[in-house]
This record gives sequence, C-alpha cells and structure tokens, in this order.
Amino acid sequence: MAFVFRAVEEVGATLNAALVVMGDKLGLYRALAGAGELTASQLADKTGVAERYVREWCNAQAAGGFVEYDPDGGRYSLAPEQTVALTDPDSPAFLPGFFQIAIGSVLDSPRITEAARSGSGVGWHEHSHDVFDGCERFFRPGYNANLVPSWLPALDGVVEQLERGTKVADVGCGHGSSTILMARAYPNSTFVGSDYHAGSIETARQRAAEAGVEDRVRFEITPAAGHPGSAYGLVTMFDCLHDMGDPVGAARHVHDLLTADGTWMIVEPQAGDRIEDNLNPVGRAYYGFSTLLCTPASLSQEVGMALGAQAGEARIRDVVTAGGLTRFRRAAQTPFNNVFEARP
Repeated sequence: MAFVFRAVEEVGATLNAALVVMGDKLGLYRALAGAGELTASQLADKTGVAERYVREWCNAQAAGGFVEYDPDGGRYSLAPEQTVALTDPDSPAFLPGFFQIAIGSVLDSPRITEAARSGSGVGWHEHSHDVFDGCERFFRPGYNANLVPSWLPALDGVVEQLERGTKVADVGCGHGSSTILMARAYPNSTFVGSDYHAGSIETARQRAAEAGVEDRVRFEITPAAGHPGSAYGLVTMFDCLHDMGDPVGAARHVHDLLTADGTWMIVEPQAGDRIEDNLNPVGRAYYGFSTLLCTPASLSQEVGMALGAQAGEARIRDVVTAGGLTRFRRAAQTPFNNVFEARP
C-alpha cells in the first residue's frame, strides 16, 4: 500500500504538470504574485478566467504545495519562493518551461510508444509547439544566469577572443537564445546559428531582429554536419549533441570548422558515467525526456547513435576524440548541466 500511495502521488504530479502550464498560460500565477491573499472569485475577476475553473485549479495547486491556502479566509497566495519559480522568467529557478516541455512530451507519447515497437525514430520537428517553446523557456534562464558570467570565463582564453572579435558557430541553436545572448555580450564578434528545424530558425531570426543584433548574427537551416563557413574561433552546442544521429560526424565537422587554436564548448545535461550516479530527481527527469524526446530524435537520423540525455562525461569524451579533437575537459557544471571544453 505504501507503493500504491506513492503511485497516487505520481498521478497527481502528472496532472499537476498540465495545471502548471494552464496556470502559466492563463496568467493565474502572475495575478497572484505580489497580490497578497485572494479568493478564487477575486482571482477569477483579475484574470478574466471562469471562477469555477479557478477554484478547482487553486485547490489542486494548494494540495500540491504550489499555492498557499488560508482556510480561515478561504484565500490563496504565493509564497516568495513560489513567486520566483513560477512567475519570474529571468530567474534561473523559473519552472513553467520545464513543465511545458514535459507536457508536450507526454502529449506526443502515443507516437513514441509506436516507434518503440519497431525501433524507429521520431524527429524533433514532429513534436508539438509546447516542446519547442518549453525547451527554450526551460533552458534560457540557466543560460542567462551562467553563460556569460561563468561558463565562457571557464574556457581558456575564450572571453578575450570574443572581446577582441572572433567568429562563433552556435550549432543546434533552436530558437537562438544562446546565440543572441552571446551576441549582445560581445559586440565585436560575429555569430552564425544553425538548426535543421526550419520553424526554430524562423523564430530565431525574429528574436535577433527584436534584440537588435541582426547586423552580427545570422541563422541558417542546416544539420550539424552542414554548418556553413570555416575558421571559427568558437563553436558551441547547447544541450543538443546527444540528440544528434551522428554525433561523431558532427564532431568531425566541428574539427574542420575550428581554427587551429579554436575552442568547442559543449553544454550537456548533468549526468554521471554510471546509471547509479543518475538515480536522483534530476536524472529521473532527464531519463524521462531522453525516452520521449532525445532517443527518438537521434534514431530518426542517419547512424542513430542515440547517446541519450544521460550520456555522461566519458561517452561525450569518446565522441569528441573520435571526431579528431585531442584535448577535452569538464570546465564547469551546474545542477542541470555539464560544460565541456574541447580543442583540436
């Protein structure tokens, strides 16, 4: 029975993922933030959402510890830590994107189930917009908090290169958050982002125009092994190497793209080399995403190596060295990411 009740918690957690996305899209969390205590009726009036839905949503959130409830006044509120995690998109603790990509993955799970029967793949481009948008919204706060302040400075001599001016290739750039972030920080350098997903590149181009960096940033629709140009001082890959069908082929292409003293920065999900190292909450989430997103994406491509989101440092090192790069080290890490430096 202890296991049964634990399973009940899991069902509640599964449903709550949808409720978090619902609350985010309807503006319910943002309306609660800084508003003190509100009744369901007051929250409904403030957001223009039907009160009966708001009441049930609030009660579900209170039962899960995502919203505070005062039984004496029948009012709901957000604690400071809930406010930061659920309403501040600039905080590295911002969570709605994490739930959004999870919901998109779950919605696509019937297709993954059928692919698993045959061992076929499902391409990244075949998923729902909640996967694309949720991925950006989950990873962007971590990049904002770490890329310029700590990850790039952890690489040998790279910041100095960027400040002087160099060419940067951001391979597998998605919506271009990482590319634009670097371009804004280092105006003397030029940046080329690439991704095989046309929809993501269209979004990236719009974001670059909005950020006012289109004069030094361009985005191309191409797979990793087809990234254009040469003589890049820095090549970056953010949370995408393990998704590639042929990561070794991608590594060989990076080797060809780099200058003799260039650097490849590889940002990958936090993972140990042994399965038992990853049997924790972060590893559990990443293994889930790996099953529903990363492994199918790799299997949909040529070679289909399917490294998985929990590949670990040793396997990433093997990929890098097989691609012809001779120097490899872990330069930085966070609870969610490992940052590797590779050189020819």
